[in-house]
Amino acid sequence: MNNPSPYQPPRGAITPTSSKEFGEVKILSAQGRLGRVRYIGYSVGIGLLVNLILALIGGLAAFLQQGGSAESMGMLTGSIMIVLGIAALAVSILLTIQRLHDFNASGWWSVLIIVPLANMVLYLILLIMPGTQGPNRFGNPPPPNTLGVTLLALILPLIFVMGIIAAIAIPAYMDYMERTREATSNSAPLQE
Repeated sequence: MNNPSPYQPPRGAITPTSSKEFGEVKILSAQGRLGRVRYIGYSVGIGLLVNLILALIGGLAAFLQQGGSAESMGMLTGSIMIVLGIAALAVSILLTIQRLHDFNASGWWSVLIIVPLANMVLYLILLIMPGTQGPNRFGNPPPPNTLGVTLLALILPLIFVMGIIAAIAIPAYMDYMERTREATSNSAPLQE
């Protein structure tokens, strides 16, 4: 009986096989694709970098203001912050375009970043929608995430969890300290 039954289930692969070719990651480009974790990681990394630079500029301006003209230093600091904000917005738009490309959507949807309330919906979609498996019209899938990208992406949930813990723990601790102060002040010293 070497003839297989015509009613036997197929033995071939039914699901499409994953592509072994990966696209190149280019942060400062509108071409290519960017996965969810890499998008979150790069966004958090750029946000941290911008805030660090702003803190350094603000600290340097405060230090230099002690001996110089406050008005000219304020103008310089303000213009540097505006340029830095525009650069961060441009990189954010480029990352959003690549993330939209990952699930085969047009990059023009990234214009919603500047529309109030629509940008929140866009960010939710960018975080929820999975990328297309295999190549799509914007290229090959992004490469697997590195450890650094994964750690950067985990900073944001960690900050949220620590904020919730702090919001619960600090008032409880303050209440405990207040009750302790009241208990020690109300207790009369023992007289012999």
